[in-house]
Amino acid sequence: MIAINNVSKWYGDFQVLTDCTTRVAKGEVVVVCGPSGSGKSTLIKCVNALEPFQKGSVVVNGIAVEDTKTNLPRLRAQVGMVFQHFELFPHMTITQNLTVAQMKVLGRGKEEALDKGLKLLDRVGLKSQADKFPGQLSGGQQQRVAIARALAMDPICMLFDEPTSALDPEMINEVLDVMVQLAREGMTMMCVTHEMGFARKVAHRVIFMDQGAIVEDATKDDFFGKPRSERAQSFLAKILQH
Repeated sequence: MIAINNVSKWYGDFQVLTDCTTRVAKGEVVVVCGPSGSGKSTLIKCVNALEPFQKGSVVVNGIAVEDTKTNLPRLRAQVGMVFQHFELFPHMTITQNLTVAQMKVLGRGKEEALDKGLKLLDRVGLKSQADKFPGQLSGGQQQRVAIARALAMDPICMLFDEPTSALDPEMINEVLDVMVQLAREGMTMMCVTHEMGFARKVAHRVIFMDQGAIVEDATKDDFFGKPRSERAQSFLAKILQH
């Protein structure tokens, strides 16, 4: 579903990604972890061209992201993205947030878009909040709406960029529960997260990054059981000791 081939990226003279290569199969859940500033978010944003890259290639479902002939808005409509800070439209109701892209990008009629949006809102447990504005919801509720909004576009895969890092501890599980459900239903997912419990529960593979490079790309059991690199061993020792 996703092929990342020798991707490198620079900001001016500073290299933020170095020869990153990995694959994500259809239905696979891959967790991307590592210290802050290691390039995790930049890597997954290259998948739907939110971040341009200078070297290498990214292919999503047979479509080359870097090809100048690629219709990027159409590609992004197929690749669901959930951000750290929700990114809902504050001046629109929850229902409007869920329907506007369906109508403008996918060309769905208002009734069809509304029906789809309300079903997904119900799926994330928030149908009763349909007429509220984002500012009237908690952070966890807003993030669940953001997931429903991404799903409303019928994505072929989902990218999550630290979806729980801006949330209060009590709200993290309500978002992770939705993500676990998606994973178990077979959604192809790349998730940048520090939630190692989530990784252990649903990830097929774990990618560990440091200083812009993929240091480890291993099965979940291998990564948590016997990480090959000293850097990953050190990282896990710090975050799993409590």
